[in-house]
Amino acid sequence: MPPPLGRRQLLSLSGLALGAGLWQVWKPATVRAAITAAAGLAAPPRSGTRLVLISDLNAAYGSTTYIDEVHRGVALIPPLRPDLVICAGDMVAGQKAGLGRQRLAAMWAGFDRSVLAPLRRAGLPFAPAMGNHDASGASAAGRFLFADDRAEAARFWRARRDSLGLRFVDSGNFPFHYAIRQDDVFVLVWDASTAQVPAEQWRWAERILAGPAARSASRRLVVGHLPLRAVSQGRDRPGEVLAQAAALQQLLERHGVEGYVSGHQHAYFPARLGQLDLFHLGAMGSGPRRLLGQTTTPFQTLTVLDLVGSPPRLVDTSFDLRTLRRIDPQRLPRSLRDAAGRELQRRPSA
Repeated sequence: MPPPLGRRQLLSLSGLALGAGLWQVWKPATVRAAITAAAGLAAPPRSGTRLVLISDLNAAYGSTTYIDEVHRGVALIPPLRPDLVICAGDMVAGQKAGLGRQRLAAMWAGFDRSVLAPLRRAGLPFAPAMGNHDASGASAAGRFLFADDRAEAARFWRARRDSLGLRFVDSGNFPFHYAIRQDDVFVLVWDASTAQVPAEQWRWAERILAGPAARSASRRLVVGHLPLRAVSQGRDRPGEVLAQAAALQQLLERHGVEGYVSGHQHAYFPARLGQLDLFHLGAMGSGPRRLLGQTTTPFQTLTVLDLVGSPPRLVDTSFDLRTLRRIDPQRLPRSLRDAAGRELQRRPSA
């Protein structure tokens, strides 16, 4: 477990709670309980690089506010002292015709107020990936169906690009695709807001992953909103997972990528596919889903990813944001079977 927080750290975290507007969302006693619990989360000892992984924060279409679990998760992140926070998409609730530029701007302002600004005030670098509700890449006749969504996402993130604490290897098309190197971890983010990763991004990924910044890193990760395989009920169909998944898997394995981080399925499942670790992140916000074939109540999650040992290995620890208890991987199914009959194995515990 991390060392207990001192009085100054607790006061600082209380300030973050104020900044995030938690005192208006929760009763003060509830916030204090979350802050106290954050100091005792059963994460591994922090000995090397630490990432925090979150995804799917949004609520109903057009929402400018977030549910309690999101505020709780934001309050819990700073005492974990990560080197980087990665969000695998769906930070706002777009992808609905008629929202308009003004509403879209208000949604991103709500995200900034409730999520991004508190984490940046804590000095935590933040790397976003675009989700279907942020900046859908769906198109027809050569035009984006949600062009306003993409334009507003680009405006919001490009204005903040240089203040996110990221060390860019390639930022040419930020926030849609880009690459960073944080300490000894290389992270490539691509536009998986739809089932089709654009062809030019395949070529770009090949070039960047073959470059010196990626090849010299201890660990290489790729982040995209849609996953390679389905893990949740209601999301086990074409359009909800990446098309050409086998070819994308081969691309990543060819360049020694160790893990693929995704959201969209709203269900946490640590998997192994070939040589890849798949980090299927649960929703932090509304609409958690049951795993395929399961009947247990779904829940919101937050995941901690540590580089542990020498040579370093990836160890992930996830928490239920309703109970703040660590999720025991041994209590998850050994494998899941999708509608196509393909089996996806749970990753062995570290």
